[in-house]
Amino acid sequence: MPDTKDINTAPRPLIALPSCVRELDGQVFHVVGEKYVLGAIEGAGAVPVITPSLGDTTTHDTLLSSIDGLLLTGSPSNISPEHYGGPPTAPGTMLDPQRDGSTLPLIRAALAAAVPLLCICRGMQELNVALGGTLHQCLPEVPGRMNHDVDRSLPLDVQYATRHTITLEPGGQLAALWPDVAQPEVNSLHTQGIDRLAPGLTIEAVAPDQQIEAVRVTGSAGFALAVQWHPEWRVRDNPFYAAIFAAFAAAADARSSARRAQITL
Repeated sequence: MPDTKDINTAPRPLIALPSCVRELDGQVFHVVGEKYVLGAIEGAGAVPVITPSLGDTTTHDTLLSSIDGLLLTGSPSNISPEHYGGPPTAPGTMLDPQRDGSTLPLIRAALAAAVPLLCICRGMQELNVALGGTLHQCLPEVPGRMNHDVDRSLPLDVQYATRHTITLEPGGQLAALWPDVAQPEVNSLHTQGIDRLAPGLTIEAVAPDQQIEAVRVTGSAGFALAVQWHPEWRVRDNPFYAAIFAAFAAAADARSSARRAQITL
């Protein structure tokens, strides 16, 4: 975990958080959950920068050349199945076409530019879809899969409590970050999940029902990790979650140093 003293004295990396798009009181807002903002600050020692999701009008090159990391957040919305050839969504499913139109190409551009990338929940699903994979739209309807969601009327502390173990793949990035515990416990608040793994992704962890819980980009030039659970939730209170953000922070710090050095040349 980043040292608080260092955060206050050293240059801090800029972490971009693409927003979700919501209509409130008849107006359109671009929003990010506070827990992700706090995760970037407390877990990565970063300055969070919330970026709008403007669909295919978003320009990526300027953004990516100005930031040190990209954090793809979870969301109540799901990716439209048109992006992976899935069946129509169930009635009442929340979609966010402007976020889809922004984040899917942004992910590909970030990987090409070796911008450190951490994807959480919907973000992991976006990574899989952006690279050509597919999703299960309702895990409880998939034979052999457990219910990975929780009762959203429960207090938040209960919702985000750890619910099941995951098995870390030997030799993987997560196993290297957390070598002493092969099956750490994680929270679980999702209905969708990876079905067909995208080319170029490697499984990092699975749930007890073998649902994919974490992936990395195979042979990526930069840090590129995705998890299905929510390590941003009170990141300082969970050493496993903190280790994930610390690794992301180290990659963002390295990019920040390289960018500053280039500017001073």
